[in-house]
Amino acid sequence: MSSDPAALVIDAGVEKRLHPLSWLFTLIGQLKQFALPILILLFTGKGDDRDLYGLIGVGVLMLVSVAQYFTYRYRIDADGIVIRSGLLQRSVRHIPFARIQNVNLHQTLLHRLFNVAEVRLESAGAAKPEGQMRVLRLDDAHRLESQIRALGASREHAAPEAEQETLLALPVGEVVRLGLINNRGIVVIGGLFAVMAQSGDNLIGEVFKALGKWFTGQADALHLSVLAAAMAAVVLVLAALVALRVLSVAIALLQFHGFRLGESEGRLSVQRGLLSRMRGSVPKHRIQAFNLSEGVLHRLFKRRSLRVDTAVMEAANERSSLRDLAPLATPAAMDALIDRLLPEPAWPVSQWKPLHPRAWRRKFFLPMVITLVITAALVFQKGLPGLMLLALVPVLYWRAIVWAKHSAYSIDKGLIAFRSGWLDRHWQFAESRKLQALELLQSPFDRRHGMATLRFDTAGSNVLEGGLHIPYLPEEEARRLYAQLSLGLATPWRMLPTRSRTAASATPAP
Repeated sequence: MSSDPAALVIDAGVEKRLHPLSWLFTLIGQLKQFALPILILLFTGKGDDRDLYGLIGVGVLMLVSVAQYFTYRYRIDADGIVIRSGLLQRSVRHIPFARIQNVNLHQTLLHRLFNVAEVRLESAGAAKPEGQMRVLRLDDAHRLESQIRALGASREHAAPEAEQETLLALPVGEVVRLGLINNRGIVVIGGLFAVMAQSGDNLIGEVFKALGKWFTGQADALHLSVLAAAMAAVVLVLAALVALRVLSVAIALLQFHGFRLGESEGRLSVQRGLLSRMRGSVPKHRIQAFNLSEGVLHRLFKRRSLRVDTAVMEAANERSSLRDLAPLATPAAMDALIDRLLPEPAWPVSQWKPLHPRAWRRKFFLPMVITLVITAALVFQKGLPGLMLLALVPVLYWRAIVWAKHSAYSIDKGLIAFRSGWLDRHWQFAESRKLQALELLQSPFDRRHGMATLRFDTAGSNVLEGGLHIPYLPEEEARRLYAQLSLGLATPWRMLPTRSRTAASATPAP
């Protein structure tokens, strides 16, 4: 391989355009914001007629899309990509190869019909892609992807991408199991209800009312007894649940058909999708945290699922093709994969340490208080029947005991790990050298019982999923670990009872 990066550039300094039909895909992307109100108005007759005024802007958007095609140029230099765009307000953007962490190729069914692809150049810490090319010819997209990887490798004095080794592949049978397990069909149903709720009328209530009238009408026509009608209702509910699972399997096939996880020269790549194909890659060392799960259905099928946080940020409305790094695998295959992704042999964890002996009290206290408050409110409004809610207290007590019994943590071999759950098991772990921030948390209950919680932040962590934390440790152990782990952080956080988050973030490590 030539040591000169410029020798790897094909057509160096030559500016290239997007695909001639790129304006169509840009227009479709811009029109998505008008789709919901227009569909509601056209198919339900509900909504505001003024929603159609947005169609006036379609012609303007079409002109903007065509203008983007004629004004958008890109070229590859030895040190990065230069993108020039704009008609009245021109911009020139230089993206160094050092900033590009992921080259994501996305193909919808329409993309595949015209043999084109959308290319997204993603970096660490950016809220949106560094560069987005909508769209390129498929061969140009693959050539651009190969050049970026080869040039990036040459700047790191590494070999360019070699033949990939397959780490995980999902045949159709595994994808069907994935659909049965994850039950993502409920998300589609929830979205349908959200669309109905935006109509301004009680469409959801009307739908259930119509179903009720249909069912009672059928029962009367067939002269069913009360018991037979109840059994028929149960059968319909079971049929609806089966249909929901079938929908989940269909969604899984659309998203994960042909799933393949590969590795080449320390870089991971994922490709998946039936109608819409997605292909993304990221350096292995950019993985920041792991989230391993094993639900009840996982255990029935003897499978586990792995999601990861990477240092590559995507726009909020874009689903990462790399987050579901291993959607489904057997426990043995998953352990082998995780051990390969870590720089040192540290998984599976051999020694786990228990939480504080009174951790179950902390887990039980808040739900119990909430239950008692709601019970008091119900008794005040409904009288003694409101006391029935107290039946939840033994369930909450049992749940807290079981949770504390099966929860444990480990900080060993450069890996921080926490496990929890009994029926639904979860493992969260990350390399200690990947930590970006560290907090020590104590509530008044924690101070009274001598316990504390450690919370860890890594780049690209998902706030909605809570992130990596070890709750309800003995206070002395928590402070010792805090002092030990703070040595590897540039600016550790400390949240003590008398300090706010803002003030504590500037507090030096002990």
